[in-house]
Amino acid sequence: MIVTCLDLEGVLVPEIWIAFAEASGIPELKKTTRDEPDYDKLMQYRLAILKEHGLGLKEIQDTIAKIDPMPGAKEFLDELRECCQVLILSDTFTQFAKPLMKKLGMPTIFCNELIVGENGEITGYKMRCEKSKLTTVKALQSCGFETIASGDSFNDLGMILNSRAGYLFKSTDKIKADYPQLPAFETYDELLAAIKAEIAKG
Repeated sequence: MIVTCLDLEGVLVPEIWIAFAEASGIPELKKTTRDEPDYDKLMQYRLAILKEHGLGLKEIQDTIAKIDPMPGAKEFLDELRECCQVLILSDTFTQFAKPLMKKLGMPTIFCNELIVGENGEITGYKMRCEKSKLTTVKALQSCGFETIASGDSFNDLGMILNSRAGYLFKSTDKIKADYPQLPAFETYDELLAAIKAEIAKG
């Protein structure tokens, strides 16, 4: 059986931190995993900015409530789920993802947890496991599944490069230039066609 593993932000929904940066007027929060490969370094940077400005989980969730999936994302996901199992692998957090999953038809997502104080301050985070996307793909393969993977950022490369087939989607020019062997798509129709063609190979 084939399981298609998809990134969430930048692939199915807009980048949450960019949306919050715009809503809060703090441009420093626009930095994402497209810009910083070291996830812990990126999160510590974000948490320091939130603390500096006295912002917590509620303010971010208020922004997330206004975020809709990218145009065509739910339709793409619905059609993809008809031809294979789909698992969303994300470095976001359950406290961010839940309302977005409702808008996408409640697909399965594996992500991380924020550590939140009683006053709503985000004090840290807990990763589900180290190199969570790659680790999950390897675990699926150890159970006898084959994987197809797609994402847009540095933290997606592990699962993409270690799957039966892997695709970049709406990625950066730098990542596309650094990994010319990976097919890179800009539309859901292109990505869906590529995945269906790979599944058809049996």
